[in-house]
Amino acid sequence: MSRKVLVLNQDYTALSIISVPKAFLLVYLNKAELVAESQTHALRTVSEVYPLPTVIRLQRYVSLPYKGVMMSRQNIFKRDGYKCQYCAATQDLTLDHVLPKSRGGKSNWDNLATACRRCNARKGDFTPEEAAMPLRQRPFKPSFIMFMRDYSGNTEESWLPFLAKKEKNAY
Repeated sequence: MSRKVLVLNQDYTALSIISVPKAFLLVYLNKAELVAESQTHALRTVSEVYPLPTVIRLQRYVSLPYKGVMMSRQNIFKRDGYKCQYCAATQDLTLDHVLPKSRGGKSNWDNLATACRRCNARKGDFTPEEAAMPLRQRPFKPSFIMFMRDYSGNTEESWLPFLAKKEKNAY
């Protein structure tokens, strides 16, 4: 089952996305309550029919010291839509340092962009302006809520009220 469930903290803030079986178990064991359920699907056993959860809320508040998006190759590809930020190619993707490392560029959200091998080699040790290769989108660090809403892959409509807050980002 590839469907996912949004997990909310006790105060209705988004915490994570989990599988349906794990969410059902949390609800069944009274560790979470059902907030929204699928209108078209259900969980069936031999003798019972249970609602298929789409949003659950934990019964106890979970304190998380840091809710951020981990910087990884795959998360940068997700942020950039699996497209080269120079030519929009979708094959043979790599990471490019917008300000080259040899010039003091760091490996962080604001300096890494998805690039195809051809564009990455063509840009070489130059900035996009020097190479006359403008970026389609300036690299930025996505917020946790934005990442879950825009890049998780399969956002359910019932999640939107809990993920709808637009957060300001440094573009």
